[in-house]
Amino acid sequence: MRYELLDTPDFGMVRAGFDQPGEALVVESGAMVARDSGVQMKTAMRGGLGSALKRKVLGGESFFQSTFTATAPGQQIYVAPGAEGDVLPLELDGSYGVLLHSGAFLAAASTVNLDTKWGGARGFFSGTGFFLLRCDGVGPLFASSYGGIHAVDVGPEGYICDNHHIVGFTQGLRYTVTKVGGLGSFFLGGEGLVCRFEGQGRLWMSTRNGRSLAAFLHPYRRVQAKN
Repeated sequence: MRYELLDTPDFGMVRAGFDQPGEALVVESGAMVARDSGVQMKTAMRGGLGSALKRKVLGGESFFQSTFTATAPGQQIYVAPGAEGDVLPLELDGSYGVLLHSGAFLAAASTVNLDTKWGGARGFFSGTGFFLLRCDGVGPLFASSYGGIHAVDVGPEGYICDNHHIVGFTQGLRYTVTKVGGLGSFFLGGEGLVCRFEGQGRLWMSTRNGRSLAAFLHPYRRVQAKN
């Protein structure tokens, strides 16, 4: 499978090309933009009811996913996330896995496994999702975010990232969720909780987050007066 990123980092889209019949791309519900008419589409609960339910309830992904399968070499498909922002391509080779923040999954080759991983009770209270989506196997994986995506290589000294800016990270990293400062900064400073990473691996973070945008726009929203 070949792919090309288009219109990144502001309005990212993936153009994937199939090399042979039978190659397939699993796409998040609603993310397909266009495709050759010969590409077959099948929408189902990938992995059965149990796996689909875990991804939906615990990982924040769609209950159903669409699988697009080539019927001839050279066929193409375009996929894009719902929100404006960047797309991160990762080429998994079976030697490592990636944990994605809830909602960051866009698409992956059918040879990539998707499952959920316990994020810790404090992950639930942080509002970043009870579970993370674990991706491993072999083939291309595409993640997306609102805003651009910036990569950081985490070393022995560790690293701290705001929970709402995390897109994903490699499985070699250990993490704990903690407050920023004391209770004053938690309730009054607008900072909330952060993830403290340790170990060796790579972290991908977004340059924007939707919650901050919503908070910025809230004072300007129109409110209809009640008579």
